[in-house]
Amino acid sequence: MAINVVGIGGSLRPGSQSERALRIALAGAADAGARTSVITGDALVLPFYDIAIPDRTRQAEQLVDAVRAADGLVIASPGYHGGMSGLVKNALDYLEDLGGEDRPYLDDRAVGTVAVAFGWQAAVTTLDQLRTTVHALRGWPTPLGGAVNSVETKFDESGGASEPKVEATLRTIGEQVVSFATSR
Repeated sequence: MAINVVGIGGSLRPGSQSERALRIALAGAADAGARTSVITGDALVLPFYDIAIPDRTRQAEQLVDAVRAADGLVIASPGYHGGMSGLVKNALDYLEDLGGEDRPYLDDRAVGTVAVAFGWQAAVTTLDQLRTTVHALRGWPTPLGGAVNSVETKFDESGGASEPKVEATLRTIGEQVVSFATSR
């Protein structure tokens, strides 16, 4: 049975730097044998999460269903003013809908985390926030996380990065998600 890895993140700009980083990490997961899917951009435009409102949009239901079926995840966020984007945070808030299930939240799932920002400080603090949020959702952040300084590294349309070390790191994150999922 194939391992199912879901990628969540990016920004509203199609082909954003954080979305391209996410896709490289997912390519690493695919090369390790996983079936991958991605939820980015417009698919993450959701109403502000409110636990008191039980009705969900079709997109919110699709997000929660995809995570429910996932064996592992990769989450990538741009770093905005030292933190993850509201788009990504709001999407993660919807995982509260998985709280009462047999496998609540991100329980027993490896989650690769990637932050892309214009400078090291924002990249590192955003990565820290992503890892902290994954812990709060009972997920297992992969040992390797990716803090990418977009001043130094650019991603191209063909799925590569200007810095081979960054590309290798992102691919390793995807591989680690698959490795954990196959070992449990």
